[in-house]
Amino acid sequence: MPKGLYVGVDVGGTKIAAALVDGKGRILLRDKTATPRDGKPKGVLKAISVLVKGLLNEGGLRRKDLLGVGAGVPGIVDGEGRMLAAPNVALAGVRVGRELEKALGADAVVGNDVNLGVLGEQWLGAARGHENVVGIFPGTGVGGGVIVGGELLLGTHGAAAELGHIVVDPEGPVCGCGIRGCLEALASRTAIEKDIRRALRRGERSLIRDWLGKAPKVIKSKVLAKALKRKDPVVMHAFHQAAQALGLACVSLRHVFDPELFVFGGGLVEACGQHLLPAVQDALDEDPLFKKVSSCEAVPSELGDDAVILGAVALAKRTL
Repeated sequence: MPKGLYVGVDVGGTKIAAALVDGKGRILLRDKTATPRDGKPKGVLKAISVLVKGLLNEGGLRRKDLLGVGAGVPGIVDGEGRMLAAPNVALAGVRVGRELEKALGADAVVGNDVNLGVLGEQWLGAARGHENVVGIFPGTGVGGGVIVGGELLLGTHGAAAELGHIVVDPEGPVCGCGIRGCLEALASRTAIEKDIRRALRRGERSLIRDWLGKAPKVIKSKVLAKALKRKDPVVMHAFHQAAQALGLACVSLRHVFDPELFVFGGGLVEACGQHLLPAVQDALDEDPLFKKVSSCEAVPSELGDDAVILGAVALAKRTL
């Protein structure tokens, strides 16, 4: 096993994934564990530490062989590595990087998971070679990340690029953040599920009812993809609405950031992106202002579940 390696960590609400990565982004070893649900930061930090130490042991490495550890976490991370908000994992108020350094005896850096997913795509994925990129990741919510001039846009508190909470329709549904008509309230997988459930309650015919019953608790992306393949009218309509919202949002974001391309990632896009991205591309192509300037592509991510891990390593390479 070569020395001079990094560990990238992706901390999620249900699982923590980590990988041993070389300086060129090649993943050498990987492992994952369940995210502790006891509501205590100590448990989450210990789970990360045990996972990283396990990778080192498996690779026959010592801690001094590591050049650094990068971690992507779901929430707002300030300039000192403190979690200002962490809705899905028990790390609010914790300086995660500093705590990992204490536990591992190695330099560590931390960033928002979606920001790092976009950074990973810029390093080794769909946005390779591009200096100005907007990333949008529809899932339970809608995560976002923006790279300008090759650098992540972070803002005053590390909370910049919360693209899911830009207002697309002032008369639209209320978002979980309290604002009406956010992109997240219109184009997340959660929003698509709500649209489908409303149709089922109205008595509209759908394969979803046949497969999952009248009031399904969760409609997974694979089920949505299967229904789209069968041209289910209820699911097709829900995706049409979501795609239109994403297209409107991208036109506005293009006017703000003038990116070279938009990268779309996450499980929903991986399963159903062909029913979302063409409408987004049409909206970008029809923008009368930028028709006179240049083209801008909307593309799916290439790194999948490894985007955050590789983005965390990219952040560690840049800053440690």
